[in-house]
Amino acid sequence: MLLRFSWRRNGRLFNIGKDPRVTMRKRSGTLEVGFHNGGRPEDYEGEYQCFATNDLGVALSNKILLRVSKAPLWPKEVLAPVQVVEGSPLVLTCNPPPGLPPPLIFWMDSNMTPIHQDRRVSMGLNGDLYFSNVLVQDGQKDYSCNARFNFTYTIQQKNPFNLKVQTTEPYNDTSYNASDPFGGRKVAETSPSFLTPEGSGSFKMVLRDEQLLLECIAAGLPTPSIKWFKRGGDLPAQKVKFQNFNKTLKILSVSEEDAGEYVCMADNRLGSIRHSINVQVKAAPYWLDKPTNLVLAPEENGRLVCRANGNPKPNIQWLMNGEPINKITETPTSTNREVLGDTILFRGVQIGSSAVYQCNASNQHGYLLANAFVSVLDMAPRMLGPKNQLIKVVMNNRTFLNCPFFGSPLPELRWFKNGQGSGLDGGQYRAYINGTLEIKRARKEDEGIYTCVASNMLGNAENQVQLEVKEPTRIIQAPTYQSVLRGSKATFHCKVVSDPSLPTTVNWSKDGERLDLGWRLKKDEESLTIPSVSENDEGIYTCTVKSEIDQDSASARLTVSEDASHNPSVYSTLPPDRPDPPIDLDLSDPLARSVRLTWIPGNDRRSPVTEFLVQFEENRWEPGRWQNLSSYPGDLNSVILQLAPNVNYQFRVIAINSVGWSQPSQPSPRYKTTAAPPDAIPRDLRGWGSNKDNMELTWEPLHDLEKNGPNLQYNVWWRRKDSGDDWTNVTTSETKYVVRHTETYVPYEIKIQARNELGSGPESNIVIGYSGEDKPTDSPTELRVSKVGSTRANIHWKPVDLSSVQGEFKEYRLYYWRESSLVPGLVVSKEKKTTGFYTTVPEPSGILKDLVPYSKYKMFMVVANSRFESLPSNNVEFTTAEGVPDAPRFFRINRRSLDTLYLEWGKPLEPNGILIGYQLVYQRVNGSRLGPQQFETFRPNMTDFILRLPDRSARYKFSLSALTKVGMGEVYAEESPLFTNEENFTDATDVAHIDQVDIATQGWFIGLMCAIALIILILLIVCFIKRSRGGKYPSSGFLTGFTKYLVRDKKDLPLDPVDQKDQDGSFDYQNGSSVRDRNENENSSDEDNKPLQGSQTSLDGNVKESDDSLVDYGEGGDGQFNEDGSFIGQYTVKKDKDETEGNESSEATSPVNAIYSLA
Repeated sequence: MLLRFSWRRNGRLFNIGKDPRVTMRKRSGTLEVGFHNGGRPEDYEGEYQCFATNDLGVALSNKILLRVSKAPLWPKEVLAPVQVVEGSPLVLTCNPPPGLPPPLIFWMDSNMTPIHQDRRVSMGLNGDLYFSNVLVQDGQKDYSCNARFNFTYTIQQKNPFNLKVQTTEPYNDTSYNASDPFGGRKVAETSPSFLTPEGSGSFKMVLRDEQLLLECIAAGLPTPSIKWFKRGGDLPAQKVKFQNFNKTLKILSVSEEDAGEYVCMADNRLGSIRHSINVQVKAAPYWLDKPTNLVLAPEENGRLVCRANGNPKPNIQWLMNGEPINKITETPTSTNREVLGDTILFRGVQIGSSAVYQCNASNQHGYLLANAFVSVLDMAPRMLGPKNQLIKVVMNNRTFLNCPFFGSPLPELRWFKNGQGSGLDGGQYRAYINGTLEIKRARKEDEGIYTCVASNMLGNAENQVQLEVKEPTRIIQAPTYQSVLRGSKATFHCKVVSDPSLPTTVNWSKDGERLDLGWRLKKDEESLTIPSVSENDEGIYTCTVKSEIDQDSASARLTVSEDASHNPSVYSTLPPDRPDPPIDLDLSDPLARSVRLTWIPGNDRRSPVTEFLVQFEENRWEPGRWQNLSSYPGDLNSVILQLAPNVNYQFRVIAINSVGWSQPSQPSPRYKTTAAPPDAIPRDLRGWGSNKDNMELTWEPLHDLEKNGPNLQYNVWWRRKDSGDDWTNVTTSETKYVVRHTETYVPYEIKIQARNELGSGPESNIVIGYSGEDKPTDSPTELRVSKVGSTRANIHWKPVDLSSVQGEFKEYRLYYWRESSLVPGLVVSKEKKTTGFYTTVPEPSGILKDLVPYSKYKMFMVVANSRFESLPSNNVEFTTAEGVPDAPRFFRINRRSLDTLYLEWGKPLEPNGILIGYQLVYQRVNGSRLGPQQFETFRPNMTDFILRLPDRSARYKFSLSALTKVGMGEVYAEESPLFTNEENFTDATDVAHIDQVDIATQGWFIGLMCAIALIILILLIVCFIKRSRGGKYPSSGFLTGFTKYLVRDKKDLPLDPVDQKDQDGSFDYQNGSSVRDRNENENSSDEDNKPLQGSQTSLDGNVKESDDSLVDYGEGGDGQFNEDGSFIGQYTVKKDKDETEGNESSEATSPVNAIYSLA
């Protein structure tokens, strides 16, 4: 959608095309003004505002005030020498030229040396240089005021002041010292007087959240000291800072409670003087309820709220598409909009009424502007987040699964786990309205696929999140403190356990900085080794282990000490320990609300003290209980304690280092502060009615340490709001007072004050309370429904007069219940439900949602205040339209044979209409691909079906849904198992999930069988060739024995049950040796059955070599191994040469040579 930008300058359209110096950036509305070719920046000063426009509306930016920074020259002037009497006050004025922004002021002399400032000489906030009293030395230099303009990087200098100091006695430089600046001469002393501000009182206004600067500079001799107070309370210690040698009080980020009367006191030994500054805190507008974008469906109601506060109260103005809403020409859609002060109400909105609304809140100190887009649209739900996310979380952690969605009307969102069950909400789970599902404590059983489904009347959308719960990453062997000798080795261990599926990395750092291992340090999986340590290696070493979802760390300190043989006094090889407690606590400088506490630190035990904790105990309210008062840096041993009045204190101090806390010190002497009026205001003042004719005033009592004196009581005032009546008050020591005989639900102004025997504390702000409520006298009437759908209906009624509510109007409360289902025989719950509508329009309406289709409902309405409900309105009956049914109650797939499935299902719990049948959709699943869909439809009275599958070894996905005349209902999906060729099986009673496969159809098994058959064929061919050539082979050969074993197996001839030794010393094959079979086939020649000569068996069963060698029968060699390196020949026994020479063939009887002969 095309976005267009335009600008207004000083409220008028700024034509950018007519000014060659002004350009607008592409794809944004940013303006650029160039002065490369001349032009005056001053010509472009003014107030600018950007307008962004598209087909749906106009949005506005905040107003931008453009000013050109200036550095004007100092007006030329000739300054006469300034003459002043020694000891008198003096003010050197600066009066810098006005700049934008204001310049930074500083004073220097003609040598460009900054003027030294102290309690006596300092610069004020206005840039003037103030002398509380003048010394003769002040006349030895001149004084020049300088102004630095930061934006233009320039410094302007005023002509210097030449100061001449008149004295009554001669001045000698050598007689000067800091303790007697007048060198023993007599100079008249004066009591304090204020140089600024003037008079005894002044006024200061400051805006909320800005900086407050109060200044008091006094004259006098000796130089006065400045102290600050706040009437009616203490200065906020956390916010107040004193600057310029206590002459300036600074409060950052002022708030309403900082308003009040501040007093500065200047005193010296001749007297004191005070000045009161009444501080008033005003406020530019600030948001209480900022309007936000609103999405409505046609015929829906809504509202925009714009609430802001400020001092004075801001004015609220509404605009639509940048134009004041009260100046827009009436259109048919504007009748659906009503402006009620800070709220716009929308009723029955229509397509085409989308617009951008602006709220402007302004007062004399500033303004706020907010844009809110009101979009009217029909849109089916859509998912806004990434699809199929994988979320990994740590076990036992709180977990959030996000499912951002959008739709109009606002969709209802439900969560499901692993595609089954009802919506997840309650117990371990909590579903939020924005689509987030919270799992309060993730466990291993929470793993799975979570599906979020968003639905409205236009459709539904879903997304999935896969959750994996991992073991936490933990350090089970942490590094420990190491104290080693210089030059030796230090090793820190860091053993980690983590989830096996999560890779981890281990990093080391020293003193918070990542450790560069370099060539010297050595690191392995579980330790860090530092060889030949030196003093530079001292520090805190931290092992940090990280996985992609969590981390853990542990630290230990390394200290390096000298060899005790070279320095026996060195004992730092001992580990650091908790420090010793401080000793000799002393109290001094007692004041009404403070005292100085001093102590002597104890031994730090080889770890520096970082902090001192001061605790107190008082013997009136909670004797014996030590409470924390304040903590101080470890380099202090004398502090001023701020105390409460009328408390008998004693103190103790605890030292803290890196190892831990010391034992507490011995208590100090007791110190009792004097009583005073209360400083605190009772909190949480409320007025509310427990009966229709009373108002209970309640508040929180002051804490014991806030009472400040004996006989604490409370003064409470009240009067009817806006009545002009005098205040009525009562004094009580309780924390509750009941005002009786009031009218029903009337607003009252209330305030409170604490007091004790010494006086009264500050009054609270005025609070609005209300007397009691009564039952509403009127009831809503003419309750009716319209546009009844299957799950929602529009509700209309005639409102009551709000004065009849007799209390705080809360809502119109609708009670409704499901009387019956229109489905014959279906029993329903008649539990009453409620929903509330807050509206004050003349013709109210609302939408009743989440109804059950095809049902008969009854309802009535009441009006409610905070305590009571009115009598009910007229009863209304209505019926909802037919809808699509819920999913079948269950869906089971049971195996009956190899190629058939028995499908069984239950009727939906909520048919939501008259069932007309069921539809089964199934398709073949091959990995991630799905085959074509096949359909089956069933009559409504069927709940089972036998399905013959085309391929018994394939997996199928089944989806079953019930049907009404409105359409197909929620789908129940299941997947069938793969089947094997097993013959013995039993029927399953639930969904069969058998993941076995037919091994005879697997490629690897067929290949293995073919290889075995090929080996057997080759061995048979070898045997056949040998026999056809008449060769003799010994039965003790390993390969021959194996071949004969296979032949015997083919003939079903059993092996001997036990191993038996032949006469020639060979062993039966059963014992693992290559021996002659005693049960040779009777068709074998006698030669084959002759025992071998010249061979015998050793004790370990190995056959000794005969004198003959395999070399005589082969192609050569040592008779131990064949050419391929095998050791077959080692176990093959040959015949005597003589016998061999008599045979028909001269070939060797070795099977290996038989294989050679095939070549």
